[in-house]
Amino acid sequence: MQPGTYTLLVALDDAPSITFGAAGTRSLDAGWYAYTGSAFGPGGLTRVQRHRELAAGERDARHWHIDYLLGHPAASVDAVYATTHDDVECATARLLADDATPVPGLGASDCTCETHLVFAPTRDALAQRLAEIHDTSL
Repeated sequence: MQPGTYTLLVALDDAPSITFGAAGTRSLDAGWYAYTGSAFGPGGLTRVQRHRELAAGERDARHWHIDYLLGHPAASVDAVYATTHDDVECATARLLADDATPVPGLGASDCTCETHLVFAPTRDALAQRLAEIHDTSL
């Protein structure tokens, strides 16, 4: 599959405390989360399938911050938006942080962004913004 940048739209039906590996524990609100990542290595955007499998309980391995959220039983991947071939990961994360509530220190350990994970209490505005930013859905 082609490489690119993706954003997972994640529903969280509960308000848990989740430990994100070395990044520590965060108390999260029930609602909607958008996580932006990139997939330019082998397999490209097939990485998204790994995230879906983790959220469905078909995988256990936790490698990235988002894995800890997706591994929680109250979390599910609702939609995936992508921009193929372009590395717009940090630009997308910054745009989303302007429109939603940033969850500091998550998903941005290899850049200078505050976060790559944002929260919104409802789906619609966040999903609409993602459709404006990205060029396709997976």
